[in-house]
Amino acid sequence: MAYYNPEPPFQHGDQAKVGILLVNLGTPDAPTAKALRPYLKQFLMDRRVVEIPRFIWCWILYGIILVFRPSKSAEKYAQIWSKEGAPLLVHAQKQALLLRGFLGQKIKSPFVVELGMSYGNPSMQEAMAKLKAQHCNKILVFPLYPQYAASSTAAALDAVWKILLRMRNVPAIRTIRNYHDHPAYITALAASVRQHWQVNGNPSKLVMSFHGVPKFHLLKGDPYHCECHKTARLLAEALELNKDEYTVAFQSRFGKQEWLQPYLANVLTALGKAKTKRIDVICPGFSSDCLETLEEIAIEGKVIFTEAGGGVYHYIPALNENEAWIHAMTTIAMENLQGWVSTDWDIALAKNTAEMTKLRAQAMGAKQ
Repeated sequence: MAYYNPEPPFQHGDQAKVGILLVNLGTPDAPTAKALRPYLKQFLMDRRVVEIPRFIWCWILYGIILVFRPSKSAEKYAQIWSKEGAPLLVHAQKQALLLRGFLGQKIKSPFVVELGMSYGNPSMQEAMAKLKAQHCNKILVFPLYPQYAASSTAAALDAVWKILLRMRNVPAIRTIRNYHDHPAYITALAASVRQHWQVNGNPSKLVMSFHGVPKFHLLKGDPYHCECHKTARLLAEALELNKDEYTVAFQSRFGKQEWLQPYLANVLTALGKAKTKRIDVICPGFSSDCLETLEEIAIEGKVIFTEAGGGVYHYIPALNENEAWIHAMTTIAMENLQGWVSTDWDIALAKNTAEMTKLRAQAMGAKQ
């Protein structure tokens, strides 16, 4: 069996394109235990996600987690699954479509936008194959994680590198590491909060909750914790909030080891016991709503807060297809595409150049 994957068909004169690969975490194919099991296995076997020694972790994963967790997770997915499918995938597909349209207003030279998931479908392998088939010799990898974390951004890049290892004709690659403090991203976040407040009024406190990671990630040099706090500070400044009007928390703790604190559940309980009249919760680390935001934050979070004695609880949706966010994505992409794309590309000239290239190749004996 050949080590390298076959290259797509090529003809002299084919127009080279620039590819933009949007990357997100992924989702199971259906809200069922059967679909959850392979998805969880792929996700939890990633060394970036779980750093426990393999011989210990495999026993836990195969003997406990994959036996009991798929059915429990399936029940949660069923609560948020829409007619269109998994919310994360639906929103990411719409973002890809909208980004393609927004970029098309600025870029004249040929480009392609594809969506790939670190886990599940559409797979990174499938997305990269589509880009290669469309003659993309330059690819910008755009992870939809504003804050860099080894367990998210680096895991997505690992998936790309693994594909390149088996590729004979490797394209030029650029990657977007983070944009946690990018003005366009902060502006989009602030706009979404203001839109919510214009309809519902202002809360007693705004809770900015980020996905949690084990504390030792921070101690070993992962910048995620710092980038989350910078995002929170910049968003608070954009909204003109003082320190008493917002707080930062971390959600989705798993296992017994210490994770980044304060834990969201503890924050919600404390605010509830303090009889806080109303809180709004936003998750600035998520570009699309998903199981974590729609079930854990919007549903479970509300229960924790109200049962502790709190008043009104609002979850502010992720940026999803918010126009300000698509503009921000466009701005971030254009900054990273400099030198690769053109705003004054001449299609007639390009076709003529391609035809001349084909004729020269044929004159030299090429069959295609």
